[in-house]
Amino acid sequence: MSGNKPNGTLYIVTAPSGAGKTTLVAGLLERDPQVHLSISYTTRAPRPGETDGRDYHFIDVPRFLAMRDAGEFIESAEVYGNYYGTSRPWLEQRMATGQDVLLEIDWQGARLARVLFPEAIGVFILPPSYAELERRLTARGQDSAEIIARRMAAAREEMRHVSEFDYVIINNDLQEALADLLVIVRAARLRYPLQLTRHHEYFTFLEQD
Repeated sequence: MSGNKPNGTLYIVTAPSGAGKTTLVAGLLERDPQVHLSISYTTRAPRPGETDGRDYHFIDVPRFLAMRDAGEFIESAEVYGNYYGTSRPWLEQRMATGQDVLLEIDWQGARLARVLFPEAIGVFILPPSYAELERRLTARGQDSAEIIARRMAAAREEMRHVSEFDYVIINNDLQEALADLLVIVRAARLRYPLQLTRHHEYFTFLEQD
């Protein structure tokens, strides 16, 4: 038995728009400071209340394409005419130092990320129902009926990939869903391989005759 360089746990959280992912992730980060959010890059304009470097790194299209061509993204996608990407160097540096990192990405990005980080923990958040999801999107008052229809169609397709994830949370009650997410994170830290690498000195007595 030998100790390896500690590696952080990567948590991948995916959900259709309107399922409550952003609220749940914010609640997790508030209650568990050991988890660090990966801030994505995007070419879309900031929404009211969003801050550069906190919600996203807002950049223009030429810079985004240059970063993509340089291989700086784990995954990148075009969504509703805007580009999104996850920084590979930042994530690798954090993971190498043993920090836990959370990614908020779609199922396609999650699939690519798990190729590079096969030990990642995938969590899919579902709305209580398809009808409730449409009600939530409409209640936001941010999008036109046409965009909502596109989001609903995309949500149905995304939800079909739920079986690719390790855990599924149905967000019917926000506090219960948040408690479920916290339990998943805490349980993942208690897996033997991580306990061994993070607390190797504790286990050295097992190597003694």
